[in-house]
Amino acid sequence: TVELVESGGGSVQAGGSLRLSCAASGITWSGYCLAWFRQTPGKEREGVAALYVGSTSTYYADSVKGRFTISRDSAKNTLFLDMNRMLPEDTAMYYCAAEVTCLRWKRGEFDYWGQGTQVTVSS
Repeated sequence: TVELVESGGGSVQAGGSLRLSCAASGITWSGYCLAWFRQTPGKEREGVAALYVGSTSTYYADSVKGRFTISRDSAKNTLFLDMNRMLPEDTAMYYCAAEVTCLRWKRGEFDYWGQGTQVTVSS
């Protein structure tokens, strides 16, 4: 059974920082694309960032480039999203996901999803 569990969400002031974590179990990371998505009611789901295990390649949405960093701790099977200089428009439910390829990752066609963690940025 594959399980992805997000944590680290909460409320933060604009300009502040949060670190999201995604603990994975029941999955072998080798050859997988790992990604973060976010969604707010009334808005389309947005791909935030992605990386491919075994590669140095990372991918970011233009809206977060330079502010967010995606990384992983392979020993702990955990994916991270470090969010800095946060803006009110970063408010959303954040999800981690995994699939076998990062090709067309922004389409969100991933095999596995976590339950999500809420992030709220106030101004």
